[in-house]
Amino acid sequence: MTRVVEVGLIKIGDGNPLALVCGPCVIEDEKTMMTAAEGILKITQKLRIPLIFKSSYLKDNRSSEKSYQGPGLKDGLAMLRRLKEKFGVPVLSDIHDMHDAEACAEVLDIIQIPAYLCMQTTLTLAVAKTGRVVNVKKGQFLDPEDMKNVIKKIENTGNDKIILTERGACFGYHNLVVDMRSLVTMRELGYPVMFDPTHSIRVYGLPSSDPRGGTPQFVPALTRAGIAVGVDMLFIESHPDPTKALCDAASQWPLARLEELLTQAVEVDRTARKYF
Repeated sequence: MTRVVEVGLIKIGDGNPLALVCGPCVIEDEKTMMTAAEGILKITQKLRIPLIFKSSYLKDNRSSEKSYQGPGLKDGLAMLRRLKEKFGVPVLSDIHDMHDAEACAEVLDIIQIPAYLCMQTTLTLAVAKTGRVVNVKKGQFLDPEDMKNVIKKIENTGNDKIILTERGACFGYHNLVVDMRSLVTMRELGYPVMFDPTHSIRVYGLPSSDPRGGTPQFVPALTRAGIAVGVDMLFIESHPDPTKALCDAASQWPLARLEELLTQAVEVDRTARKYF
C-alpha cells in the first residue's frame, strides 16, 4: 500500500488508476508544445488515463553549452501557464536551481528534481518547502533503497506529497539497465512510484540528436514489463516529430504511435493490478 498523492483532481497511488506524465522533453516553442498537448490529451481522454503534461523550461544538463536548453524560467513558465489554462491539465517541469523554486510553485503542479540532482540537499529542501508535489527521479548511480534518505529530507519540511521515479541505472559507462526490483523496493518506501522507459533507453556519451543516442525500439517492452511489476504512474516523453526534436531526439516516443503504446499499458495494468 502506498500513500495517496493528489495532483489537482488526480489521485495517485493506493489502487488509483494508472496516471501518465507526458510531453516533449523541452519547450521548443509554444506551437509545438500546444500541438503535442492537444494530441496527447485526445489519446488519454479516449483511453481514460489521467494526464499531467510535462515539458521543461530549462535543460541544464546538456552535453554541450551550445545545445538548446529551452526558453528559460520566465518565458517557459508563462507558456506552461497558458497551456494549463487552455487544456485544464496539471503541468510538470524539472528544476535545476534552488532559486527557481518559488516561481515554479506559482505555476507547476509537480516540481521534478532531476536524477543527476536527486542528492542535492539545498535544491531538495527548496522544492519541498514550496508545498507542491515533488517528483524525485532516482539517480542512475543510486540504490533504490537509498531513496529513503531523499524522502526523509522532504518529509522533514512537512511535505509528504512525494513521487519517486525509476529511469534506469548505470550499466557500464554509457548504457542504462532497468532493474525491475527497483520498482518493488521504492514502492515499499510508502510513496507512489513512476516508471520512465523513455529515459531508460538513452545511450549516454552520444548527442541526443544522434540516432545512436537511444534505443527506442525497447520502449514498448520496458513499458509492459514495468507496469506488470506494479507502478502507479508512467512517464513518457513524446514529440510530434522526434527526429526534429531539440533535445532527446533519439529517445522521445513519436506522438503518432502513442495511442498504441498506451493501449498496451492500460491492458497490462488492468491484468497486473490484481497481484499488487
